[in-house]
Amino acid sequence: MPKRSIDWNKRKTSDLFEAVLALKTQDECRRFFRDLCTLEEIAALADRWQMVKMMVQGYSYRDISAKLKVSTTTVARVAQWFTRGEEGYRLVVKRLGLTRLPEAKISSNHYHHASLH
Repeated sequence: MPKRSIDWNKRKTSDLFEAVLALKTQDECRRFFRDLCTLEEIAALADRWQMVKMMVQGYSYRDISAKLKVSTTTVARVAQWFTRGEEGYRLVVKRLGLTRLPEAKISSNHYHHASLH
């Protein structure tokens, strides 16, 4: 089977996002995502969100890696999307009122504190 191109900003993904926006409770989300995703996919998404929350709290890449049992490369990749992505992580961090320092900027140094300043 030929590999399909990944153009995430299309009608199919818009349909998916509309379906997510139709969900009203955490239970509805849990049920929808369980039907939609494998357990591994849900765990990977949950890990990414936990990484963002820990970065906002000032944990180092190494601490995040150890606690979540993911590589520092994965942590760095999530940090890159947090700092230079589509601003989605920042939007949710702000809406949920998660504690972070002003003008969050995550250090690319995997072994020091994820500097948020």
